[in-house]
Amino acid sequence: MSDTYQPDGMADSPPRLEVRDVTVRFAGLTALDAIGFTVEPGSVHAVIGPNGAGKSTCFNVLSGVYRATAGSVRFGEAELTALAPHRIAALGVARTFQNIALSPRLSVRDNLMLGRHRLTRAGFVAAGLRLPSARREARVHGERVNEIAAFVGLAGRLATPVGLLPYGVQKRVELARALCMEPRLLLLDEPVAGMNGGERREMAELVLAVQKSLGISILLVEHDMGMVMRLADTVTVLDFGRRIAGGPPAEVQDDPEVIRAYLGAAGGSGEAAP
Repeated sequence: MSDTYQPDGMADSPPRLEVRDVTVRFAGLTALDAIGFTVEPGSVHAVIGPNGAGKSTCFNVLSGVYRATAGSVRFGEAELTALAPHRIAALGVARTFQNIALSPRLSVRDNLMLGRHRLTRAGFVAAGLRLPSARREARVHGERVNEIAAFVGLAGRLATPVGLLPYGVQKRVELARALCMEPRLLLLDEPVAGMNGGERREMAELVLAVQKSLGISILLVEHDMGMVMRLADTVTVLDFGRRIAGGPPAEVQDDPEVIRAYLGAAGGSGEAAP
């Protein structure tokens, strides 16, 4: 992993994310019940809870996939609840997915270039005719893809079709593609799910390096409590769509409601640290 990756453009000075009284209902089922939390600029904030707690629903509201029934999500001065996903992405919000969402037949480079799409200024005609402005822009995007690939340890894999890569490497590609969007807020949906112990440790180190290098805000959904304890500045705990606790990780893991709902009767040890 290279240490030369630096922020570009919108990655500077991330605004605060404020989730206030967000409720989501599906055909009478309440998936989120007036939840609220704040992600401070430049911090790592984890959302945890058992299966069915509403974590993925929360992410889908923040990224515009679901529309909140009630409540507010503000990213700086922007209200996100009425915006389409592409408009939220344009504000500097990028996400990864629990299930890998890459194009397996495309190379790593081509998948990363897809992440640059929202930053492309050249029009369809200019790109099709390969006008000088379009060629210059393509060169700049290509150089940026090379930098990000080197940062996440993919420099030697750029020509490889994603579908031929090991699972853990594919998760790195997905993170790299999100970084290619130059985010100010990065939503990571279970970034170490399905990984072995070594891969989890490497991904944890990479997430820390991203936060340190860019200073962006990171909102993390994760079941691996060792990773949460290592990475998060603040934790929000959901259970059956309700917020039951929030605060620093050491405080949250000792909360009786959290122990009952998520960590189990044995207490706050959770899973082994990555």
